[in-house]
Amino acid sequence: MEYNQKMINRIKRVQGQLNGVIKMMEEEQDCKEVVTQLSASKGSLQRLMGVIISENLVECVREADQEGASSQEMINEAIELLVKSK
Repeated sequence: MEYNQKMINRIKRVQGQLNGVIKMMEEEQDCKEVVTQLSASKGSLQRLMGVIISENLVECVREADQEGASSQEMINEAIELLVKSK
């Protein structure tokens, strides 16, 4: 699977959020603000995982169709990954 620049930018954005959380913690800011930022980071990562899993699934199903193979196993694997990511 190819990871496009948009996906990489999402990771960099989360990295920036987490660096901000570290700074907030070092400055002993209010725990509500820290948790809010951590929650936003978590949500961003979960959305990115969903995008990666769904794009990979589409790619795998297309390949299976071209090869005449069953795509059910790949679908099951994708579902497992989605469940693990929650």
